[in-house]
Amino acid sequence: MPTALTTTWSGVFEAMPLDSSTRVLAIRHGETAWNRDKRIQGQLDVPLNETGRAQAQRLGEVLAGESVDVVYSSDLGRARETAAAAAAALGHPVHLDPGLRERSFGVFQGQTWQEIAERWPDHSERWRRRDPDFGAEGGETLQEFYARSVSAVERVLQRHAGQTVLIVTHGGVLDCLYRAATRLPLQAPRTWTLGNAAINRLLFSDAGFTLVGWNDDAHLGGLGLDELA
Repeated sequence: MPTALTTTWSGVFEAMPLDSSTRVLAIRHGETAWNRDKRIQGQLDVPLNETGRAQAQRLGEVLAGESVDVVYSSDLGRARETAAAAAAALGHPVHLDPGLRERSFGVFQGQTWQEIAERWPDHSERWRRRDPDFGAEGGETLQEFYARSVSAVERVLQRHAGQTVLIVTHGGVLDCLYRAATRLPLQAPRTWTLGNAAINRLLFSDAGFTLVGWNDDAHLGGLGLDELA
């Protein structure tokens, strides 16, 4: 499982010249109180907590040295706030795209993992074993979410072909992008980290996504969190 902390694009994939590909920096939003509580946020608008704001600030500082052409973000507040810190350091505006939102979890939203297991044990089991056809009442199935989120990212990247695009989104979306880049099925157990405010690098071309580096969190100085692990 590739977890290299790639910090530059030079020398990456000589068989795929960088000027023919779109470079992607994909970032999960900073930490929220609900991340700490293992409470499902989904598409509810939960703000960053103090740690999340510190993570966003450190993210902006490290990205200030990057050559980025455009910044996109989910329109949910926790992603917008994280993107704003990065965009300010880069001198770019933030373009909001609701297609980059987290998965809608319907009635699961606002519940802790333990509460879900107690209230809906059968549904909790289908969710935890990554049943592609399962969606909590009022929410998206995993298959629907994958199709929606990956196509939203592809649409953004096609609009900026050959450029470097910073995308601030959510853990579920990043999980889908990792699977798209590594050609792993939706049902495969996750063995990779989805840390808040960590930097993930991919290339996008006519051949699809290619993984370059994942979960670079050196800039966070130990502030990283992956409550989804």
